[in-house]
Amino acid sequence: MEHESKMAFPVVLVDDESSVLFSSKMILQSAGIKEVLTLGDSRELMPLLAEQDVAVVVLDLFMPYLSGTQLLPEVVREHPELPVIVMTATQEVETAVACMKGGGFDYLVKPVEENRFVSSVKHAMEVRALRQQVSALRRSLMTDQLEHGEVFSNIVTVSRKMRSLFQYLEAIAVSTEPVLISGETGTGKELLAKAIHRLSHCKGAFVPVNAAGLDDTLFSDTLFGHRKGAFSGADTTREGMVAKAEGGTLFLDEIGDLTNASQVKLLRLLQERRYYPLGSDMAKVCNTRILCATNRNLNERMSAESFRSDLYYRLSVHQVEIPPLREREEDIPALVAYFISEAADSLGKGAPEASPELLTLLANYHFPGNIRELRAMVFDAVARHKSGHVLGIESFRNTVKLQQVATEERQDEIAAVEGRFPTLKEAEQLHIEKALDRAGGNQGTAAALLGISRPALNRRLARMRAR
Repeated sequence: MEHESKMAFPVVLVDDESSVLFSSKMILQSAGIKEVLTLGDSRELMPLLAEQDVAVVVLDLFMPYLSGTQLLPEVVREHPELPVIVMTATQEVETAVACMKGGGFDYLVKPVEENRFVSSVKHAMEVRALRQQVSALRRSLMTDQLEHGEVFSNIVTVSRKMRSLFQYLEAIAVSTEPVLISGETGTGKELLAKAIHRLSHCKGAFVPVNAAGLDDTLFSDTLFGHRKGAFSGADTTREGMVAKAEGGTLFLDEIGDLTNASQVKLLRLLQERRYYPLGSDMAKVCNTRILCATNRNLNERMSAESFRSDLYYRLSVHQVEIPPLREREEDIPALVAYFISEAADSLGKGAPEASPELLTLLANYHFPGNIRELRAMVFDAVARHKSGHVLGIESFRNTVKLQQVATEERQDEIAAVEGRFPTLKEAEQLHIEKALDRAGGNQGTAAALLGISRPALNRRLARMRAR
């Protein structure tokens, strides 16, 4: 999607010739640059710039009232981040050099070839977006503050890692380039994509598409739509998801599962910003910001030649990796409290409290399903909860125990391969010592981690001391 549509920052054309304004606007809009303002009176430019953000200014040099040679230094002085393209019929080298030395971004001579004009404006928009990213990053690093913290209100976290990630997203929100979001299952990739969409102030909708399981034909039909009669059963024209996300954001989840043919079509869409509905020979302009997510290791898939490297590099201009829950244990108490409240409200019950023993147990759990798994565990425990102010720990303990059994079996397999197999007594002692270490010496919590009762742990400790 083009910058001005996504951010609602228009390209401003300033010229006293109405025919030039009209033709220039049509050229830009046909190239997918939808937000274009025209000014026939040069005196209106500075008041406009004082009131709203602008992507690019295209300025004629010779106009009544205020000439371009007068306006250019004023715009550069008051708005140094704003690219100004000078477009005039004057072909004098001295004038062109003076404009460029005076801060002009580009110098175009009328009549301008259409591709040259569009290319110059798009390049200026990219530079404008990069300048905004640098400014946003500088501000976040200097102040350690979020400018739009409300955008992330749906993401429950107190993690410094997540805060740094949010600051990066604020900086790249103005970019037109794709964003690749990676992370394990259940880490909240779609929530993050929605936050990017809100940060971008898109006028259009947020349209999610799960790419897993889509074969090449279904992928094309889902994204690009089809014309009536395009194939057997196509009784009506169908709009694709790219069109539904016009002026907004298209979120493609699980892109690591795309077939090679679908990868080629996605790459072409990103490069050309045009696509063809099935059964149509008329290209449509893609005016959509594209975000992608995957829980797969794309570097490994590229090595296995199951994911195209050219698509990867096109997608990963901006790359975000969400840390798994086990790497941000500080979020567990806040998430548990949030999910308890959510579950209690949905079930019409009073909200119990999480005990320190429960929080310690969860802090030592691997969470292969991440936040989605934690939410399921809490909802199940709240549903089982019958009375009392403290949430029962038993259902959590059972889940942790099952995971530990699987982990222990894997560890035994590794130990048998790598060296001497430990005896039962050795394994028991090492396992108990590790649980006590993780529980900070709390025997009740260590017992919960081991999946046994506290008296049973005390008996084993007594046997260990007696040896």
